[in-house]
Amino acid sequence: MIYWITVNYYSTSFIEQLINSISVQSDINYRVIIVNNSPDDSSIYACENESIIILDSPENIGFGQACNLGLNWVYQQNHQGIVWLINPDAYLQKESLKQVIEFFQRYPDISILGTVVEEPTGKVWFGGGEFNPTTGQIIALDAIPETPVVNSAYIPMKWVTGCSLLINLKLFSECPQFDSDYFLYYEDFDFCMRYGKQGHPVVMSSQIRVTHQPSSITNQNQPLKVQHSIYSYLLSLEKHSNFWVLGYRLLRITLVSLVSLVISSQVSHYKLRGVWLYCQRLHLIKIISKQTKSN
Repeated sequence: MIYWITVNYYSTSFIEQLINSISVQSDINYRVIIVNNSPDDSSIYACENESIIILDSPENIGFGQACNLGLNWVYQQNHQGIVWLINPDAYLQKESLKQVIEFFQRYPDISILGTVVEEPTGKVWFGGGEFNPTTGQIIALDAIPETPVVNSAYIPMKWVTGCSLLINLKLFSECPQFDSDYFLYYEDFDFCMRYGKQGHPVVMSSQIRVTHQPSSITNQNQPLKVQHSIYSYLLSLEKHSNFWVLGYRLLRITLVSLVSLVISSQVSHYKLRGVWLYCQRLHLIKIISKQTKSN
């Protein structure tokens, strides 16, 4: 069975489009789990039926933790299933569900599968994820890389986007989880990096595609988007790079933002807020470490 998990944040109309794209090409048993991150959004309950489950979060708990609610629910029902995480403002392209089923029948040992994500115009929005730990560059490709092996159905990746990410639950000894340190952005990068280091294959298929309307939800509050992005980027370097790379990127972002305050005051202000929040995190970790050692 395939379980879709999507996170609602005042996005009912988008989710209705997603559900329609699933139902028109699904002739198998499936469930759509909507994690409601906007509890006062009553419009989402019109979507509920025997195949569509709504899980309420107490408040907006962020993307990763909302996905964790859905993952835990699915794992309790069926820890042999396939989970398809998908953004509420994304929808399936024709034949994509059939292609996913055929993919896992052919490659049952793949743990994490990403898909190509296109804009409504057909332009590639996400074609794969790369990471250079020596420079701190986390790169989302806007073109599909060449397959290293002729006729290969997938390409190994460092990470794939949580906009459209499939998880083969039967290959995990316990329910896979997103890191609760993240609220928004780069949680998919961290998820793939952690499980990749544990030996789980992370790949992308250039054949399976979904359509996504970029930033149609997050652009509702652009300044906070910048703040969360900077904080989560620095957090990712802390977890998956080294002290020197983190220090260099932290200093560079700070200096560039200070210089840019005159030109783009609001954006630079929120970049600096992201830096400040991350520095507060480091300070808190230092305090806790001292207390632990003293005890």
